[in-house]
Amino acid sequence: MLYVTTAVCSPAFLIDGKMATESCDAVNMDPDMELLSDEELEREAESFKEQGNAFYVKKDYAEAFNYYTKAIDMCPKNASYYGNRAATLMMLCRYRDALEDCQQAVRLDNTFIKNAESILEYERMAEIGFEKRDFRMVVFCMDRALDSASACHKFKILKAECLALLGRYPEAQSVASDILRMDSTNADALYVRGLCLYYEDCIDKAVQFFVQALRMAPDHDKARLACRNAKALKAKKEEGNKAFKEGNYEAACELYSEALTIDPNNIKTNAKLYCNRATVGSKLKKLEQAIEDCTKAIKLDETYIKAYLRRAQCYMDTEQYEEAVRDYEKVYQTEKTKEHKQLLKNSQLELKKSKRKDYYKILGVDKNATEEEIKKAYRKRALLHHPDRHSGASAEVQKEEEKKFKEVGEAFSVLSDAKKKSRYDTGQDLEDDGMNMGDFDANNIFKAFFGGPGGFSFEGNICSV
Repeated sequence: MLYVTTAVCSPAFLIDGKMATESCDAVNMDPDMELLSDEELEREAESFKEQGNAFYVKKDYAEAFNYYTKAIDMCPKNASYYGNRAATLMMLCRYRDALEDCQQAVRLDNTFIKNAESILEYERMAEIGFEKRDFRMVVFCMDRALDSASACHKFKILKAECLALLGRYPEAQSVASDILRMDSTNADALYVRGLCLYYEDCIDKAVQFFVQALRMAPDHDKARLACRNAKALKAKKEEGNKAFKEGNYEAACELYSEALTIDPNNIKTNAKLYCNRATVGSKLKKLEQAIEDCTKAIKLDETYIKAYLRRAQCYMDTEQYEEAVRDYEKVYQTEKTKEHKQLLKNSQLELKKSKRKDYYKILGVDKNATEEEIKKAYRKRALLHHPDRHSGASAEVQKEEEKKFKEVGEAFSVLSDAKKKSRYDTGQDLEDDGMNMGDFDANNIFKAFFGGPGGFSFEGNICSV
């Protein structure tokens, strides 16, 4: 059993294994070679080994085999040469010959057995890491094991699966593809390839790989579960999309919520589902819920521009302008389009406007109020806050009402003037028109509005509104 383990996952597969080298015995050589000393033979053998290494790195395994064989012919008691050739034989799918070289390496140098024990320990640690979903630990252990057992498909597959679970899809695909080039029927590699596509939201292609893996290995439980999840996720998402297009937003929200429970590991698809549900939330005027869903989508996929745009619009709709600017800045930094630049500019303008006095709010009118509505609102608020009306109140109340009276005058002065109103609505500075609000006299506006040199009398309850 030890020899089988050594053949599959032992340092016999290490190219240039760095094992202790015994002196080379003389071998059958041509007459000129007989004059070489042991030291010279070793140097010659090392040269062949290095050439074999170079061909191995280039994946020219046939030539690598030839040079490793030359090295063995010159130094037949160097265990590492057998280990190197065993690795090459594995790549050539000559497993029986590889086993024989592994066994010879072990006979010559028992450190191969010690390394095999080390590999088995890494494998055990990897199994524990996988159970705890510590996929980084698994990748670390498999890398250490593959340093010695470079041709072990089992270790490569486990590493590739964990890379996929970590979202490192290109790396995982590369490992799986290398195996499939040597063995197109490898069910584990087909499963990992499908897993990468599934997590990249290419569900239809992923299902094809899962089905192919199950054709090669009908009892492949992981492929069966992933295939079932992929089909269920696609179906539920499409149901939600259909309900949304039909305007059935409550049903769409429910369907997207159900889809989110199918596979928590599918980060990319789930990010899209959260964003879809946020779109539904905005349609239902549940803006805070929509913002929360966008935030969840972004947490899953920090590059998801659509989620930033949706959240930014929700922030604008809820007058959270600083947050909106932050999201639009992120979008524009990522995609410098004219549209994104304009969205950022609009949000910055609204933020600037939000930091000024809201004259519409002060008068209690809508931003689309007519000239007559603005006048009526001013009359009501000016009479309500006029200092004469509060002459009998405490000093504190008088001061507060005087402040409000001044603000009402400011608001009317701006909103009743077409030019100033336009500048105000577009976020421009009113001071450019020579209007200094700090020196503003609300009484003059009041007198001009109500007419008469004496202004307005509050005697006899005339101030009632």
